[in-house]
Amino acid sequence: MNNLVIVESPAKASTIEKILGKDFKVVSSYGHVRDLEKKNMGIDLEDSFTPKYTIANDKKKVIQTLVKESKKSDIVWLATDEDREGEAIAWHLYEVLDLKNKNVNRIVFHEITSSAINTAIQNPRDIDINLVNAQQARRILDRIVGFKLSPILWKKVKGGLSAGRVQSVAVRLIVEKEKSIINFQSKKSFQISANFLTPKSENLNAIMLGEVDSKKSAYELLSSLINVKFKIKSIETKPSASAPSAPFTTSSLQQVASSRLGFSVSRTMSVAQKLYESGHITYMRTDSTNLSKESIASMKKYIIDSFGDQYFKQRHYSTKAKVAQEAHEAIRPTKTENLNCGNDESEKKLYRLIWERSICSQMSEAIFDKTTVSIIASNKHKSHFQSKGQLIKFDGYLKVQKDMASLNNQDKILPHISDSDELESKIIIGKEKHSKPPSRFTEASLVKKLEELGIGRPSTYAPTISTIQKREYVIKENIEGVKKDYVQFILENNVINENIVTELSGSEKKKLIPTEIGKLTNDFLVENFHTILEYNFTATVENQFDDVARGKKEWKDMIKTFYKTFEPTVLEAEKNSSKVTGQRELGVDPTTNKKVYVRLGKFGPIVQRGELEEGQEKPKYASLRKGQTIESINLDEALVLFSLPRKLGQFQNQDVLVSEGRYGPYVKYKGGFISLGDRDPFSIDLAACIDVIKDKIEFEKQKIINSFPHQDQLIEVCNGKYGPYVKFAKKNYKIPKDLDAKKITKQDCLNLIEKTSKK
Repeated sequence: MNNLVIVESPAKASTIEKILGKDFKVVSSYGHVRDLEKKNMGIDLEDSFTPKYTIANDKKKVIQTLVKESKKSDIVWLATDEDREGEAIAWHLYEVLDLKNKNVNRIVFHEITSSAINTAIQNPRDIDINLVNAQQARRILDRIVGFKLSPILWKKVKGGLSAGRVQSVAVRLIVEKEKSIINFQSKKSFQISANFLTPKSENLNAIMLGEVDSKKSAYELLSSLINVKFKIKSIETKPSASAPSAPFTTSSLQQVASSRLGFSVSRTMSVAQKLYESGHITYMRTDSTNLSKESIASMKKYIIDSFGDQYFKQRHYSTKAKVAQEAHEAIRPTKTENLNCGNDESEKKLYRLIWERSICSQMSEAIFDKTTVSIIASNKHKSHFQSKGQLIKFDGYLKVQKDMASLNNQDKILPHISDSDELESKIIIGKEKHSKPPSRFTEASLVKKLEELGIGRPSTYAPTISTIQKREYVIKENIEGVKKDYVQFILENNVINENIVTELSGSEKKKLIPTEIGKLTNDFLVENFHTILEYNFTATVENQFDDVARGKKEWKDMIKTFYKTFEPTVLEAEKNSSKVTGQRELGVDPTTNKKVYVRLGKFGPIVQRGELEEGQEKPKYASLRKGQTIESINLDEALVLFSLPRKLGQFQNQDVLVSEGRYGPYVKYKGGFISLGDRDPFSIDLAACIDVIKDKIEFEKQKIINSFPHQDQLIEVCNGKYGPYVKFAKKNYKIPKDLDAKKITKQDCLNLIEKTSKK
């Protein structure tokens, strides 16, 4: 029989073709083959929301190839991914390739292995139209929301903006987190810690229970501990166990890859996709923690053979997600015995993470002895100190997950002590500390929050987070923090000394921070489309998609019900909502007596001095600097911004000016612009600017390798960021590696220009 198998990706196609053999030809659709038309939203709002699909231009050749191959085949196997997206692609292929009169089988598998592929071939099914409809419902509802809200944002906030059912809710989470940080009131307190000597002169560190709320109280407390006796009140030892985590879902993989490998959410999914397509792991879009009987049996054999019977413990995990519907198994290795897989370091690291998590999930708990020592002071407060220690009695799953053992479960062995032993205080420290504001979201913690709220599904997390950054509603940044002084009292040899400790406070890595446009857009949407931005609404819609997938709800009825309330809200907002600028009056410039404002401008937040009135001098504008916001900037800070551009003097009889533009600070010299990088345009001096100019001149000299006159113009051979190239008539032509840029002739350049132009 002549069999044609259609999959989504070419990498997967080559792997599967090797498994199936010569009777099967495996080809790729390269993902989706068609989507909703752009015209009129691609949805017939008058006719029960019937979608109108069109084939993308870049897919027309793919479709032609697939049509040709399908006509030559006896059986067509639609082997797209096993989630709703994959089911919809299979249906679109069925429609576009006109397979109604062909022998068509739909097959799914969650791993690319010989057994999984052959099992799928032996158990074909029809396309699940309920899954297709669930995906159509999501696509159509999201298209309606996006196409209806975005034009309103263009009119009322700023051109080029977009809104989306999930992306706007994700931005709202980040904006609200930022507001809670801004409104946070830090509380000051003192923590008391002590280092004691046991009767055998061993060290015992302890923390005093309870906090002291003021500097005065901290000093008084330490004073009360001068010349007092300390005694062990009790020693309590309890056995404790630590169980391994469940195998990875999409969400948990993204979180752990972020914390342990530093991967972004999109990078994790890209690397996992490659591992899946190479046949190393099961399907990477899943919210199930289930493992197949075969995989558990394989892990059992590996664990017992490698470590012994006592290290194996079979476990079945239940999914915590509100609705687990994407795939039916967790992310795990396809072959337990393969400890390392992958073509590059990223793949190898992620594979090892998946392998560890899967193996550990079927291993015994780690057993500890946890000891708590209570120490009482004989002062008037009867101050209570506590010291804790632990000892691993049986390492269990930590045998494999060694980094977890070293990070979280280090043995802290306490010295040999007994009840009622008297202790001598070596040093007691009272250190000031400030309560910390809520932590900003990382990509991974945002995914965790979205999952907790039931918003989105495994296939939507990465695209959502990429979109809100691409739209510049949110930026991912390291927060440097600031140095803060803390008071510290030290009681040693019955004398209290006070000193100041300087520490870095508030530094954070790879945090999601809302931009000014993100905040203003969010505030507008929350005010005018409160229902859409409600967390419960978004989660409820997801549940309704799930009902469609189960065949319990008709998708057109669902969309109709939604649209009935959504359309009037859109019309109301279009008619009655005010334009958003975030404008705030900061005060009056004492030099010009003109009012100063801060507001949103065309390219971001700006300050404005003066009014835009006919016959009056035009207002002066300046962009806000990094770290400044519309809500927080004050008049003095705004007035500094108007000092740009600054004329610093001359170099070679030409003026040198510094200013700041859309792409950062720059020097203006001889009509050209030279980037200042991270140098401060408000404080940089002439000498430093001359160095920047000289560097640029030297760079430009080295940039031109050679030049040839041609047709009253110059052909230039240049050094570029990505290698040498030829420049002619405002166009660039890359020089092949087999040509030496330093020896290239004019004729070589002309040949290259002609050859490239023909292509």
